[in-house]
Amino acid sequence: MIRNHKKLLILTSLLTLLPIPVGLLLWSRFPETMTVHWGITGEADGYASPGFAVFGLPLIMLAVQWLCIFFTALDKGNHGRNQKLFRLVLWVIPIISNLSLLGLYAFALDVKFSPVVWTVVPMGLLFALIGNYLPKTRMNSTMGIKVPWAYSSEANWNATHRFAGKVWVIGGILVALCGLLPLGWAVSGMIVFMVVLCVLPIVYSYRFYKKEKAEGKVQSTGYSATDKKILKGSGIFLIVFTVFILVVLFYGDITYAFREDYLLIDTNMYSDYIVYYDTIDHVEFREGSVPGLRVGGYGSFRLLMGYFENEEFGTYTRYTYYKPEACVVLTKGEKKIVLSGETREDTEALYQNLLVLTEK
Repeated sequence: MIRNHKKLLILTSLLTLLPIPVGLLLWSRFPETMTVHWGITGEADGYASPGFAVFGLPLIMLAVQWLCIFFTALDKGNHGRNQKLFRLVLWVIPIISNLSLLGLYAFALDVKFSPVVWTVVPMGLLFALIGNYLPKTRMNSTMGIKVPWAYSSEANWNATHRFAGKVWVIGGILVALCGLLPLGWAVSGMIVFMVVLCVLPIVYSYRFYKKEKAEGKVQSTGYSATDKKILKGSGIFLIVFTVFILVVLFYGDITYAFREDYLLIDTNMYSDYIVYYDTIDHVEFREGSVPGLRVGGYGSFRLLMGYFENEEFGTYTRYTYYKPEACVVLTKGEKKIVLSGETREDTEALYQNLLVLTEK
């Protein structure tokens, strides 16, 4: 399979590395540290040197490109068929490499653009493009909707992929449209639609399997019991992983326990934190949230915790809910700690208790 696409493989590999010469042309204009990752809240939380950004990331992309191609070509189920989808596989990583790296360069050079539009819109269009090819995918073990029920018969595989193709085209367009929304809505919509893209074809394949089984139409497709166990395990993993992502993004609470000498900040999604009352120099109540970039810690659509930075405080510690209505700012020498309750009333109660306990 690789021999039949040798020229295209060389071309796409070179395109994957295209950000390297572009980065070298812009090298003198890059800052000493470049942002290379943003959390789901849109705040920068990953940094690297220009050397890693310009050379390391494209080379990592190239390695991923070749691994994808190797395992896809190794699959006997793709020999002599699924050629169109294989060519699409060749193009996916070069597209991602150039979009992501050129976006990093633009951000480093303070070019005004929307990272959400730059990433979410192409991602949605890519899903839609893949959806267009799914109905043409013949049974294999590396591409497509690889759940055990789809392998129960050729009819199930074909029906599942025809259905998934429609879902992915429509869902991909909706994901792309999410990129035109404000950040919070864009990320929320993208996550919801991507979960739907994964879950609906799985449910459809299972229902199709149950129907065929009831009619006695389940066939042997040539996949061994070991293959089916692996596929079943993959399906279970996908479901568990989806649930895990939803929990991480939307679950969690912060509890404040007022001990005799200290405040215990107890959270079920991050490490606990203790603040001794006699170390607090000042307690301040602020309306709204305190802006800042996360440089280490935990961030979701529910909680923001860990180390943050802004122009006013420099590096500070934060334990708040996402976009709180009000905050309490504690001053410990040159350090700042920003806290909040789930509601404005909870934050006011926290503030009043701290005023009494610290006698400020």
